[in-house]
Amino acid sequence: MEDLKKFLINEVLLFESDTLPADTEKRLQEIRRERTSKPVIFISSGTAGLIAGAGKTFQAAQAFIGDNEPGAEIVKVGCSGPANFEPFVCIQLPGKNKLFFRNITEDKVDTLLNGVFHNDINKDDLVGQQGGRGFELWPGIQFMDEISFFARQRRVVLNNCGCYDPESVEEYIARGGYKSYVKTIRHYTYEEVCNIIEQSGLRGRSGGGYPTGLKWKQALNTGSSSRFLICNAKESDPGAFTDRLMLESDPHRLIEGIAIAAYAIGASTAIIFFRRGSEHAYKRLKRAIESARDYGLIGHNIMSSGFNLDIIIRKEPGAFVCGEETALVSTLEGRRGMPQLKPPYPTTSGLYGKPTVINNVETLMNVPLIMQNGPEWFNSLGTEKSPGTKVFAVAGKGRMSGVVEVEMGTTVREILDDIADGIKEGKELKAVQLGGASGSFITGDSLDIPVDYDAMKEKGIGMGAGGFIIIDETTCMVDLVRHLMEFMHTESCGKCIPCREGTGRMLEILESVIRKPVSEDSGTTLERFKGVMQLETIASVMRDTSLCGLGQTAPNPFLSALKNFRDEFEEHIFDRKCRANICRGLRTFTIDVDKCTGCTACASKCPVNAIYGTRLQPFFIVEDKCIGCGICYDICKFSAIKVK
Repeated sequence: MEDLKKFLINEVLLFESDTLPADTEKRLQEIRRERTSKPVIFISSGTAGLIAGAGKTFQAAQAFIGDNEPGAEIVKVGCSGPANFEPFVCIQLPGKNKLFFRNITEDKVDTLLNGVFHNDINKDDLVGQQGGRGFELWPGIQFMDEISFFARQRRVVLNNCGCYDPESVEEYIARGGYKSYVKTIRHYTYEEVCNIIEQSGLRGRSGGGYPTGLKWKQALNTGSSSRFLICNAKESDPGAFTDRLMLESDPHRLIEGIAIAAYAIGASTAIIFFRRGSEHAYKRLKRAIESARDYGLIGHNIMSSGFNLDIIIRKEPGAFVCGEETALVSTLEGRRGMPQLKPPYPTTSGLYGKPTVINNVETLMNVPLIMQNGPEWFNSLGTEKSPGTKVFAVAGKGRMSGVVEVEMGTTVREILDDIADGIKEGKELKAVQLGGASGSFITGDSLDIPVDYDAMKEKGIGMGAGGFIIIDETTCMVDLVRHLMEFMHTESCGKCIPCREGTGRMLEILESVIRKPVSEDSGTTLERFKGVMQLETIASVMRDTSLCGLGQTAPNPFLSALKNFRDEFEEHIFDRKCRANICRGLRTFTIDVDKCTGCTACASKCPVNAIYGTRLQPFFIVEDKCIGCGICYDICKFSAIKVK
């Protein structure tokens, strides 16, 4: 192992030329498993895979190999993106292309491996093949990049995910990793690195897309005895899990990006502000940092460059608002995580009053690639003002879900129709939500908007951290907005009145909309209507006067939903009707006496004893006691329960 370490450091990382000698490249191919003399089984081991049973799949594969193919190797890799395919398994036989199989649970392992090893492939779970020059093709099997989920993607940040063992620093170096970092700290000045990033046009991959190079320069040009680099890996938006996948699948690239960024601003300490609860990602990242330190890539006088760097992981306290940069800084200083007035901005006065750069995971993952390929390469991707790619977590009602990466300029429609493969179960699209809990809704007539910071900003849409939630016709938009407002109210720090009181009042009004009033007298109806009329005013005040982004953007879902789905709000308010039959407080359940057999199943399951009757005779529902839960509707075998 020590010989391998010396080889990778001396013959690869410190080798000055970009073209490696033939014998060095040959050895690297063996480390990358591009040339193998034995079967290799790759098993996805990200969070999605483990939830689907990848751990048991791994154990079953180990047992099979021990009994039948003792020379074969099993490798745990990261997640390649498609959550629908988990547990995702790849098999590579010597000299042949890789084969990919989906949903390989432990009960399928023996049949799958036995078939592949004997050239008898069961195509039921087969997804496709992948390989290059010098490998034998599997006839009649499509390639992975021909599958719609992958065909429309441009995998730049995710190009390592699902391809190698994320806990192996040796494999990462063999794939070209840390080469850009070592070259940077040995041959570039701080200013040159900042200039390269600025020329590339890289913008922050969360929030408003602030130019990354400009942010770095502001910190570098602020006089100080010390500076800090913070990687915001909190990823607190519901429905966004892009950071987690990258941390689990390619942690060394993040470390490399952090190291280059820290060097560029003259920081000797970097902090990863980590999301609490993501233990699998935490363990992998911690091992990766330890491996990088063992190779001398973190520490004192790194690679004899004179650069010192320490990387620390700090777990966040669990509050949504701590993702805001000034609240994040307060948390790291041991104070309550509450936003502060700006200016001063963290780049001039951040952690402990020192210049501090805060970038998110995806932003930093781009940095090593830009240093490796040059700013012109990055500028060639995407659009003029939004170069590069964007990673999204596709979730909701699409046929496909998972983490995807598309070139900037790709339309929302292309992601929905081509990558997510449309709406499942033949339902109609209602909207796509971008930007997390405070994001906006994009309806069918606006799907051709491109993924571009400026184009989306003109439409009042924020890209956020990468949540891409597909909503179909079975969703009640009023109830969804109420749920999002409940989240924002719970997560408000309470420091400023507009956010603290505004989210609470909006939630109170929305909750009154989704249930029938206790009394139908004119006074109650008027009071309820006046409350509804206040919603837009409250939203406007919150947006204009809240202290931080949480309060300023909290009304976005309501304003966007009201603009696009006003008829649903009016139905709830005036007609006491929910067209999706989601709002329990507006549902009325009745029993068809001609169909009811008096089996008592509904009465026995009713949680509030609102169903009465005599056995073998028709039952009835007391409307004043019914809470609209729908349990009776779900369990009735005779379709006797009606809902309206």
